[in-house]
Amino acid sequence: MVRLRLKRFGHRNRPFYRIAAFDARAPRDGRAIDESLGHYDPLEPDDNKKVTLNRERILYWLDRGAQPTEAVRTILKRNGIYVNFSGKARRRKKQKERKKQAKAQQA
Repeated sequence: MVRLRLKRFGHRNRPFYRIAAFDARAPRDGRAIDESLGHYDPLEPDDNKKVTLNRERILYWLDRGAQPTEAVRTILKRNGIYVNFSGKARRRKKQKERKKQAKAQQA
């Protein structure tokens, strides 16, 4: 199973985290499957710089069934990405939109 989780960097008492996709069996700071999902700096005073996310890649991994950890889920919810995300629900929504477009074109 693939998990989206935080990988710790930084000095002692100055943590900095990268959000990455990991195999669930990999250690916390081990090798990630995908490094480019974003970063989180909890000590940054400016809220705009605290979190940087690559939305396209995160949605790609969520669509493939990756499960975020509690911390990553909270970060994603605060940024409007992970709100009861289900790949199936997203596909159903796209199918409904396609049906509506097809009906509009026929009419």
